[in-house]
Amino acid sequence: MNAPILCYVTDRESLPLASGGSPDRIGALLERIERAVRGGVDWIQIREKDLEGRTLFDLTAKAMAVCAAARSAEKQAQILVNDRLDVAWAARSAGVHLGESSLPVGEVVRWRNLAGRTDFLVGASSHSLEGAVQAASAGADYIFFGPVFATPSKAAFGPPQGLQKLGQVCRAVSIPVLAIGGITEKNAVACFDGGAAGIAAIRLFQEAQDLAGLLRQIRS
Repeated sequence: MNAPILCYVTDRESLPLASGGSPDRIGALLERIERAVRGGVDWIQIREKDLEGRTLFDLTAKAMAVCAAARSAEKQAQILVNDRLDVAWAARSAGVHLGESSLPVGEVVRWRNLAGRTDFLVGASSHSLEGAVQAASAGADYIFFGPVFATPSKAAFGPPQGLQKLGQVCRAVSIPVLAIGGITEKNAVACFDGGAAGIAAIRLFQEAQDLAGLLRQIRS
C-alpha cells in the first residue's frame, strides 16, 4: 500500500481565539494550519462555509503561503477549498471539494479540462455506494466517504456507514477513497485495511497536542 493520504479538514469555530487574534478565529485557524503543515499532513481542506468570497479567498491565499514557506524537499501540503469553485480557481489552490449538493462533478471536471488545468483536483463527498460510483464515473479524482463512524459533525448525513460499506466503496471505484467521520488514531488502521487510501478529519488533526507524532504513528 502507498503511504496514506492524511487530510486535515478545517473548522475555525471550534478553535479558541488566537492570542490577540480576531474574534472570527481566522488567526487561530492559520496557526493551526501552519502546525498541520509542519506536522506533515498531505492535504488541508478549507471548509469554512460561512465566509464571504473575498474573506475565503484571502484565507486560502494565506494558507497556501504557509504551505509554500514550510515546503520540504520531498513534498508540499496541498490546499483544497470546500464547495467554492470560484475561490479555489481564483486562488490557484490544488483543487475543490464538492458536496453532494454542490456543482455537478462532471461539469466541473469538463470545465477544468477545457481550461487546461488537469492538475486541479476535483474531489467529491459521498454518503452511499451509489453516490461514490456516480462521482467516480463523472471523473472525480478522489472521494470522501462517510461518516464511517459516529461523529457529531456528520450526524446530519445519517447513521455511520461502517467499515464493511467503506470496503465495498473502495472495491467499487478505481480512484482514492478517503474515510471520514469519527476517525481516530485507533480506528484509522482499520480504514486502511478496508481499502481506504487515506483519512480526513477535523478533530483528530485540529486538537492533537503532538500532531507530528500522531501522523508518524498513523503512517506506521
